[in-house]
Amino acid sequence: MRTLLGCISLCGLMLGCSRDEQPTPIPPGAAPTEIALAGAPVMIGAGDIAVCGTAGDESTGRIVDSVLAAESVAKIESLVFTLGDNAYPSGSSGVDNDFPRCFSPSWGTKRIMKIIHPSPGNHDYDSGNGAPYFEYFGARAGPKGKGYYSYDFAGWHVISLDSELYFEHGSPTEARAQEDWLRADLAAHHALCTVAYFHRPLFTSGTNGPTAQVQPLWRMLYDSGVDLVLNGHDHDYERFLPQTPDGVADSAKGIEQIVAGTGGGDLRPLRSPLARNSVFQIHGRFGVLKLTLGPGEYRHAFIATDGRVWDPGGRQCH
Repeated sequence: MRTLLGCISLCGLMLGCSRDEQPTPIPPGAAPTEIALAGAPVMIGAGDIAVCGTAGDESTGRIVDSVLAAESVAKIESLVFTLGDNAYPSGSSGVDNDFPRCFSPSWGTKRIMKIIHPSPGNHDYDSGNGAPYFEYFGARAGPKGKGYYSYDFAGWHVISLDSELYFEHGSPTEARAQEDWLRADLAAHHALCTVAYFHRPLFTSGTNGPTAQVQPLWRMLYDSGVDLVLNGHDHDYERFLPQTPDGVADSAKGIEQIVAGTGGGDLRPLRSPLARNSVFQIHGRFGVLKLTLGPGEYRHAFIATDGRVWDPGGRQCH
């Protein structure tokens, strides 16, 4: 990781930045805690990943694998998450199965697969109602056929949800079952810090637009004091101020949301004007989101495929 943390940029704060502008180097005296928590456990991943015959997912996969290798040498605990749309175009099965053909060569290394915790996206459900996704990831995807699960990592509680249950691949009954499960899971776990991730974002400046259907999930997460929500679906990087499920900035109880749909699928522009409370945006760059998790705090950074680091920052848990 230390070799990758070369530069940062404030350019992404403005939609109109030229893509030819280069990130500003980190000042020589910058404290390491501005970028990462030394020796802290790591979560790394992205969404919208594997496309056969393209280089984006291969580049992001190499970053993930190299970060894991470095953390392993340093004996730092790590895990990999995915934010849905793991294999394009349709998560198909059979001879043309998109997972072994497209995902395995890039993000399917032994080092990654040993500690991966995926979430499903709409493209993962386009074949066999998600059967190839669940078959490929097995127990790593949680209880078979459900698409949602939780686990504890480094003193944090981590929740992986299935936003597709609100759309054609799910049903009202399945969506309510997930909500009932989430309510019980939140009540049963009292970790100081909690992060949740799923495919479709409630807030976004991306071309797909916001997903109002996931607001019930957001409201439960907010009411339970969850700190951070991660999403994909829009093929860009975007971070929002801590806010309520209604989009009101809330520095005391608000959830910080980060979209990182930059794992390898075709990159897309942002809409103008930007969504309310959007504070950092990057488009036109593949990369991954790295989180370092401390007791009561976290740091975030976007690592682009050229090794540059964007949007380093952090926050205390509620």
